[in-house]
Amino acid sequence: MFAHLFKPIWKRKTRNLMLSLEIGLAFVVVFAIAAAASRFWQLYHQPIGFEPESVWSIDIQASSASGIRNDKTTYDKFKRALQALPEVQNVAFAAYSPYENETWQGGWYLPGSGALIQGNVMQVSDDFFDTVRMPLVRGRAFSSADEGAAEQPAVINERFAHALFPGQDPLGKVFSDGKPGKKDRKTYKVVGLTAEFRNQGEFMSPVSFVITRFSPQADSEGLGTILLRVKPGTSRAFEARLSAQLKLVRNDWSYQIAPLADLRATMHKQVEIPLIVFSVIAAFLLLMVGFGLFGVLWQNTTKRIPEIGLRRATGATSAGIYRQIVAEQLLLTSLAMAVGLVLLVQLPITGVFGENLSWPLFAAAAAVSAAIMALVSVLCSLYPAWRASRLSPTQALQYE
Repeated sequence: MFAHLFKPIWKRKTRNLMLSLEIGLAFVVVFAIAAAASRFWQLYHQPIGFEPESVWSIDIQASSASGIRNDKTTYDKFKRALQALPEVQNVAFAAYSPYENETWQGGWYLPGSGALIQGNVMQVSDDFFDTVRMPLVRGRAFSSADEGAAEQPAVINERFAHALFPGQDPLGKVFSDGKPGKKDRKTYKVVGLTAEFRNQGEFMSPVSFVITRFSPQADSEGLGTILLRVKPGTSRAFEARLSAQLKLVRNDWSYQIAPLADLRATMHKQVEIPLIVFSVIAAFLLLMVGFGLFGVLWQNTTKRIPEIGLRRATGATSAGIYRQIVAEQLLLTSLAMAVGLVLLVQLPITGVFGENLSWPLFAAAAAVSAAIMALVSVLCSLYPAWRASRLSPTQALQYE
């Protein structure tokens, strides 16, 4: 069956070469879009480790060039002033806000072995976990009892625990942010474990994460973000009263106020817009491929009228001619996609994209893109195949 279909394709290999390259290129582009969409869909349905609903972010913009210095009195005033507002349920401070592109990264060392892993870090106040409602799998959150401890407390996610303490209970384990002997090296003790924390939201790839405690007594640098959990249903009209309350504490500072829902929508747009743009480009490419396939099939069918007439004269049915034209096009498309798959399969084998292109994602993207290309090929071959099947033996054999 396949040999019978392959022979006419091979005889027209010169004409089919450019068409095959076009189909292969379209397949690769569709695969890339399908792989990205599959990854984003996968990430969107994974937990992010906190609840952004009813949380507002306040970005403090200090007037001095030196930035925000740690002043316990100022932070206490902010907390008391904000808790006085009836809409506010919890107040916390953080180095930066969730759903922002800002990221702090560091290298973390295991004392003794010198094992090193890279991970993200966020410094927060004691009330952070209640404010963003971060559930802990084990252990505890920060408290004032941690003040003055020999090792600074840290809450880590499970990915960090598996990387630095494989097969061990991470609670109570000690690690550092520098090699032994490094100046200003800090040591941390794991007091809590969270399943996941993706501060940039649903489309962020999981990373090793360390959450450290902000000490109002010992840290020299201050935190530039205030996080508020407000009562559900609080409207944006609250922003004016909130800004006025902040100005009562520090009138020389400016404040950028935004609900996490707005920051989340902005973050999603940054991901969705490029995906939409590339999808439109892929759609135009598929349209051009479709026109090319239709034109080539029309031309090939016209040139094969004597061949089709001979087949009809020897007993071939209209349905048989129809199926042959469609099957030949599907076979040509399958050969082009097979070459593309041979090249694309190197990506998960080498692991160049890591978790962003795992084997399940590769299989899903390959299946979707193959189905789309097969559908385009079938649609483009339907009319030329129908036209060829309508020819009578007499008409075909008299064609010049």
